Amino acid sequence: MQDLDFPGGKIPLTSQMKFISEASDKRLPCYRVLNEDGSLISNTIHEQVGEEVAVNMYSAMVTLKTMDTFLYEAQRQGRISFYMTSFGEEAINIASAAALSPHDFVLPQYREAGVLLWRGFTVQECTNQCFGNKDDKGKGRQMPVHYGSKKHNVITISSPLATQISQAAGVAYSLKMDKRGACAVAFTGDGGTSEGDFHAGLNFAAVMEAPIIFICRNNGWAISTPVHEQFRSDGVVAKGLGYGIRSIRVDGNDAIAVYSAIRAARNMAINENRPILVEAMTYRVGHHSTSDDSTKYRPTNEIQYWKTSRSPISRFRKYIQRNGWWSEDQESQLCTNVKQQVLQAIKTAEGMEKPALKELFTDVYEQMPPNLHEQERSTRDTINKHPKDYPTHLHV
Repeated sequence: MQDLDFPGGKIPLTSQMKFISEASDKRLPCYRVLNEDGSLISNTIHEQVGEEVAVNMYSAMVTLKTMDTFLYEAQRQGRISFYMTSFGEEAINIASAAALSPHDFVLPQYREAGVLLWRGFTVQECTNQCFGNKDDKGKGRQMPVHYGSKKHNVITISSPLATQISQAAGVAYSLKMDKRGACAVAFTGDGGTSEGDFHAGLNFAAVMEAPIIFICRNNGWAISTPVHEQFRSDGVVAKGLGYGIRSIRVDGNDAIAVYSAIRAARNMAINENRPILVEAMTYRVGHHSTSDDSTKYRPTNEIQYWKTSRSPISRFRKYIQRNGWWSEDQESQLCTNVKQQVLQAIKTAEGMEKPALKELFTDVYEQMPPNLHEQERSTRDTINKHPKDYPTHLHV
């Protein structure tokens, strides 16, 4: 029987009516390097991480967790309006950032503050953004945790879910056309894969052979929706096959496994001009945001299990301790220093002036049009007419 000559390549013909199975009983494996006790699994292929990088990774993970803890409490005290933590997902943040080049463009979702911290965006800058003060690079016009930094090649976070995925495919194609020797990296959660932008982004990247890494943090929950109510496929990694994208599933709570997978993915993306899909299996220990109470839809003992027995920070600490790179004295000093740093950053950010009122109307047009001039004048008149209704620190 001859093959079917079809656009895109020949297709073998068969007289047997056989449907492709919707799913396999055998799930796709998950790449892991470290056991729960921090020991290396024997005969594992992985990137070698030296002492300096490993200690810096661990320090960044602790810093991220500490910053999350205090800024979350600041929101609960009414000092900022909103916050989202990365509790339980610190290894994905820091290990992926460490495996990338500073020249790679990152399009985050909203649990990637650690990527910015690794690239040099300071705790003070993060805190300024959350308080929306005059030193906030976004001039107070974004919700808290919507970070961005042109200096660090991190595209500002958007609230609408999954918009960054299709945008990242375009960024990657641009990098390819310009021969920049860099890739784009798009982060999303498992919930984002249910959005149309996920499918459009993957298909575009595959067809255009764009150098991009799609990193999905599969943390089990899209707010209150568990993964088994989102899709029938074997998680997210199985979706790569449908778009012709090379894919891997990795233990997202294993910093060495994440580092190794992202380093390999970056090499393939750039050297072979191809997209790579990475599904990092983890668990969202914290609530979805300060607007959520996750104990309403999942058992507290499940949360506690992942918080203690499966902590990525704890596992990585055991690893560096086994190598003789970390001690109790260093741990105590790190925790003290980071706590002081975060508390000072909050104190500084909270005491700082807000952006001037004019910043509400700038950066949209090169020359401000008449309608915005009128809106600015009307706003100033309203504030001056009703001074008791507006904060005294507002710069008119």
